[in-house]
Amino acid sequence: MDYFTVEIAGRAVASFRSENSENATHFFEAEDFRDDLTILESEGKPLWDRKAALSLRKATAEEASEVEHAYEFDDDPERTIEDEFVVFLVPVADLTDEGEDTED
Repeated sequence: MDYFTVEIAGRAVASFRSENSENATHFFEAEDFRDDLTILESEGKPLWDRKAALSLRKATAEEASEVEHAYEFDDDPERTIEDEFVVFLVPVADLTDEGEDTED
């Protein structure tokens, strides 16, 4: 598995693992994922405004460690290593929820 990080306007906002860069790019370019970025809020503003530059890169060792740590503490018994699992590196809240935080 390789680890990847999504940046918005040069700011690392989320990391995940994927079998290879092709699969990571496919996930990164998926409309569902991009839609999710517009309904999440960080510091009182939408995480992504559909205008700021989005980029995908290999994760740093620290970012990869955050993903591993989140997997260790995930309480979904049905989740497997192949499941998509995004770890946000910034505090996020879902704009469709009524004020509930959805931090990693």
